[in-house]
Amino acid sequence: MVLNHLSGGAALSGSGADSECLAGSSVCAAPCAASVSTTSQVASDAHSASSSASKKPVFGGGKGTLAVTDSRTAKTYQIEINQNGAIKATDFKNIKAGGDGAGVKVFDPGYVNTAACKSAISYIDGDKGILRYRGYPIEELAENSTYLESAYLLMYGSLPSKTQLHQWERAVMQHSALPQSVIDAVNSLPHDAHPMGVLLTGINALSLQHPEANPAISGQNVYNGRDKNEVRDKQIVRIIGKMSAIAALAYHRATGRTMPSPNVSLGYAENFLYMLDAHSGNVNYRPHPKLARALDIMFILHADHEMNCSTAAMRHLASSGVDVYTCVAGAVGALYGPLHGGANEAVLRMLMRIGSVDEVPRFLEGVKARREKLFGFGHRVYKNFDPRATIIRRVAEEVFQIVGRDPLIDVAKALQDAALSDDYFIKRKLYPNVDFYSGLVYRSMGFPPEYFTVLFAIPRAAGYLAHWRESLDDEDSRIVRPQQVYTGEWLRRYEAMDGRPQVAGGVDALSDMPMSNATRRRLVGSSVAK
Repeated sequence: MVLNHLSGGAALSGSGADSECLAGSSVCAAPCAASVSTTSQVASDAHSASSSASKKPVFGGGKGTLAVTDSRTAKTYQIEINQNGAIKATDFKNIKAGGDGAGVKVFDPGYVNTAACKSAISYIDGDKGILRYRGYPIEELAENSTYLESAYLLMYGSLPSKTQLHQWERAVMQHSALPQSVIDAVNSLPHDAHPMGVLLTGINALSLQHPEANPAISGQNVYNGRDKNEVRDKQIVRIIGKMSAIAALAYHRATGRTMPSPNVSLGYAENFLYMLDAHSGNVNYRPHPKLARALDIMFILHADHEMNCSTAAMRHLASSGVDVYTCVAGAVGALYGPLHGGANEAVLRMLMRIGSVDEVPRFLEGVKARREKLFGFGHRVYKNFDPRATIIRRVAEEVFQIVGRDPLIDVAKALQDAALSDDYFIKRKLYPNVDFYSGLVYRSMGFPPEYFTVLFAIPRAAGYLAHWRESLDDEDSRIVRPQQVYTGEWLRRYEAMDGRPQVAGGVDALSDMPMSNATRRRLVGSSVAK
């Protein structure tokens, strides 16, 4: 089976004889019949397509020259600004003023203003609250597309034709079954293991299943050889297909139930809910179509978000030539961090702590006095409303109509309204972000808070893989090796043990680690002589 993309270059390839494929199945290419309204009466990027906003701006002011005068030497250097309004950091290496002979370095902790690559996948304008996938406003995709169609768009650059979408969906769903060794690896974990740790275990176990796609085993050129499109696409459909299955397996590690085999005749989000809820192999079970559509929209919104922490980790690892499964595992590991993927759980716990609408004013006063932390507001990129937050709020209302209204939604609305009318938060440009309402949606659908980041990781796999694929063809790509500004001791001589001070070292030293009570119990015991 070969599927030619609209771009005309790459092709999705797969073997019908693959042991992972479930023969005799089909996947409908049409979007889910259930409808969830997302953008009605919402001022959005999608509505500006015919206005002046549709004209691409000149990024950073465009091409030119930056004149830099070094006050230390009085020399002036001409640094080229390219058509994207960017300069090469390496050009600053030419600015020298004696000393160690090295040139000037660009110090940018957190990469606040450093572009590590060129990408055509997604675009964000934080000041205007814009997010686009391959040029398409996120509002239009959430309203009209499906997760797998949007994943195809991210991966290959264009929306698929009907035939292409059918083949893509079929390829992904037919690669959703998990090898027994992956299931065994997950089942060896404790029942109370964190779901993200379980997900990482499953992905890493999956990396051992395909040595033919591992550059360390099959050679560095395995992803760029004669059959590169086939090899790349095979890993892409495997990972996207199996990501939801590993996530369902992680869910059931806590429930103690056996996960049913994937139902490849269903849509992506629908099949995921099926794997969670089809008890005792009930193949006739079907999730509520509107809940499946709501989750599908959530997956669209989380599929990619430019050069965030975990996507940067994906590209960082890929630059070393390591296999794609390890790259995805590393990216998911970065997503596991509470400053990245775990923020929606923090929002939910904050709302639970506030408890009622009447407590909102007191809580906000606590925020101003730095006694409380406000989660779900503000963003590293967005200095306006996060467009995804607006969509999720409407999805939340649809979900509540089906499963019941979460009382915390009134607390969330009151908190949002109060914050957006308060000069303290307005001046700081603190607007609700995607995490503010997503936790409420997931909670209403019955997911425990510790599982929220898994629901983030499932769809983000598409974005990770799109960036991985793009990086393989990037002529500027090279192994990532950032510079540092050294601040340590300059030169020291090794001292014999007898010549060292009684308390060696400075402030940093091994801390006292108290014994656990279990260790104390063991140590006070004794061996019985035979």
